[in-house]
Amino acid sequence: MFSNDFKRQSRFDKGFDIINVMLLGIIMLAILYPLYFVVIASISSPLEVNAGQVLFWPKGVTLRGYQMIFRDQDILTGYRNTFFYTFLGTAINVTLTTFAAYPLARRDWVGRNFFMTLLLITMFFGGGLIPTYLVMNGLGVVNTIWAMVIPGAVSVYNVIVMRTYLNTSIPYELQEAATVDGASNFALLFRIVLPLSKPILAVLVLFYGVAHWNSFFNALIYISDKKLYPLQLVLRSILIQNQVAQDMFGDEDSLTDRTILAELIKYGLIIVSTLPVLILYPFMQRYFVKGVMIGAVKG
Repeated sequence: MFSNDFKRQSRFDKGFDIINVMLLGIIMLAILYPLYFVVIASISSPLEVNAGQVLFWPKGVTLRGYQMIFRDQDILTGYRNTFFYTFLGTAINVTLTTFAAYPLARRDWVGRNFFMTLLLITMFFGGGLIPTYLVMNGLGVVNTIWAMVIPGAVSVYNVIVMRTYLNTSIPYELQEAATVDGASNFALLFRIVLPLSKPILAVLVLFYGVAHWNSFFNALIYISDKKLYPLQLVLRSILIQNQVAQDMFGDEDSLTDRTILAELIKYGLIIVSTLPVLILYPFMQRYFVKGVMIGAVKG
C-alpha cells in the first residue's frame, strides 16, 4: 500500500505527508465540487435543484436546458463571435509580442534597455478608462470587432517572459553564426529563433487565448451592437442581470415555469462557456507550467 520511500521516512515526515495529502485533497474537493455541481445541476430537474435534492448525483435527468440554450440566436452569435475574437486576437497578440521580444533579446541592440524601461513604465501607470475610450473613439474602432483585439494587443508581462526565454534557451552564439553566414534579421528570426521557440509560443497562445475567451470588459465598454457581443457578455446579461430571451422558453406560459427554467439555462450556460477551455487545458498544461516557471524563476 505504501512505497518503500514512505516506509523509510521518520514518524514526523510520515505525519507531515499524510496531513499534506489530506489538506490538498480538501482543497481539491473545494475547487472541483462547485464545477461538478454545476454540471449535474445543468442536466437535473429544476424542481429537484431548487429543492436542494441535487447534491452528488443528477436527479430527473433532462437536456432541456441545453436545448433551449442552442435555440437562442444571441447565444449562438456570441459563441461564434468569441471564437473569432479569440483566434484573431491571439494571432495579433503572439505576432506583436514576438516582434517586441526578439529585438529586446538581442545583445547587439544598443537601445534595448531604454525601450525595456519604457515598456515597464506602462505596467505601473495607465492612461485611465476615459482617456482610453476617447482614444479608441478617435481611432474609429468603437462598436467594431477591432475594439475587442486592439486594446491589450501586447502584454508587457508576456514580452518579458518571451524575452527571458530567448535569452536563456537559445544560444546567442547560434545567432552570431547565422549572422556570419549572411542571414538577415528576418531570416534569423524566422529560420533560427522561431523554430526553437515552439514551447514559449505555445505558452503565449494559451495565455492570450484564455484571456480573450474570458474577456467581457472591453465589450462592455466599447460594444453596443448585440450582433458583436461575445459569449461572455451574453452570459453576464443572463447571470447578473437575469435577462433571459423570451423565445428560449418556447411554449412555457407560466411565470413560475419560466423562472425555474431560467435557473436551468444559467447552469447550462456556465458549462457551455467554459467547456472549450476545459478541453484545451489538459493538453496545454505542461506549457502553462513552463511559462510560469520561465517568468518567475529565470531573470
